[in-house]
Amino acid sequence: MALYSDKVMDHFRNPRNVGVIENADGIGEVGNAKCGDIMKIYLKIDNEIITDVKFETFGCGSAIASSSMATELIKGKPVSEALQLSNKAVAEALDGLPAHKLHCSVLAEEAIKTAIEDYYKKNDKTESQA
Repeated sequence: MALYSDKVMDHFRNPRNVGVIENADGIGEVGNAKCGDIMKIYLKIDNEIITDVKFETFGCGSAIASSSMATELIKGKPVSEALQLSNKAVAEALDGLPAHKLHCSVLAEEAIKTAIEDYYKKNDKTESQA
């Protein structure tokens, strides 16, 4: 059995939404000191809808695939829905990750939540006001 699913390999080889959003409404950067992965997520938000999302990830194939899939899962969604995205949902959408790579999906979840928190701070909002 292959270590990585076809979806993980596809998102690693052909990542979606790579890049930077200038003047992003929210930016979230997280890292894992143990493995060295760093993820940065950029959000463009209009009327509480994520109209665009980009990422920059320095890390392994699982980190890149997790970032790519996570951005696909939240693009076009309300901020409130994006906040509910779990690392489990990211891993499931990739048809699974090896146990020792699940932390990559956790980083993707944390980066998105950090970007949304940044958006809230910039707009003097709390989650309950969104």
